[in-house]
Amino acid sequence: MPLMTLMPTIFISHGAPTLVTDRGRTPDFLRALSQALPLPRAILCISAHWETEQPMLTGSSAPPTIHDFMGFPQELYAMHYRAPGDPALALRAQALLNTAELNATLHPQRGLDHGAWVPLMLAYPQAEIPVVQLSVQPQRSPAHHFALGRALRPLRDDGVLILASGAATHNLREFRGQAVNTAPPDYVLEFDAWLTAAITRGDVAELLDYPTHAPHALRNHPTPEHFLPLFVALGAADSATGRALHEDFNYGILSMAAYAWND
Repeated sequence: MPLMTLMPTIFISHGAPTLVTDRGRTPDFLRALSQALPLPRAILCISAHWETEQPMLTGSSAPPTIHDFMGFPQELYAMHYRAPGDPALALRAQALLNTAELNATLHPQRGLDHGAWVPLMLAYPQAEIPVVQLSVQPQRSPAHHFALGRALRPLRDDGVLILASGAATHNLREFRGQAVNTAPPDYVLEFDAWLTAAITRGDVAELLDYPTHAPHALRNHPTPEHFLPLFVALGAADSATGRALHEDFNYGILSMAAYAWND
């Protein structure tokens, strides 16, 4: 059996569902992302848009496309990302999580929500790479999600790309209908700068306790679900020292930052 390429672990900000049809720096970044990475055997995607009490993985061999949004252009509802699933990978990920006493289960029918298929449609438009999705647990801590990543780390040795999809900042309460190119306010810029600095110096303790250390932490993340995927990516890294892959802002309040570890 040939040796697999050790894959990096990545966090991306997926923005609004219209990202897949938008023009701009972030769609261009995602379209180029696959060319900057080794070719994965499969992708394990942690999406902010699947919330469960306990970790859950998609077990379908043909996961459907979930249009989990309302009021967007009709063309988005006609889009389908037909990547195959990987039930064997789902079972292995479940076993790794359960060995770490993280009580994971499989969902045999669930598909890919827009936190997964929108960025994947840009980065891997041929949909030829199998995808398994992992849920987040918003009632659990960043440390819990870091432990998920730690448990899943061996998958990277087998050519699996761990792709965490959320948002570096995500306060939709202050959206107020801004244009996509609205300048970000100071509270967004300050949190974004803190996040990049903490990741590039590998400060795990500060990141895990971000409500205490980050400026305007709860204003940028009134609810945690869009930030939690980052901790899975961080936990799956060999070294906590990461690097910024991309910087951009949409609608003023959304940092579209992306980060990589071990790339």
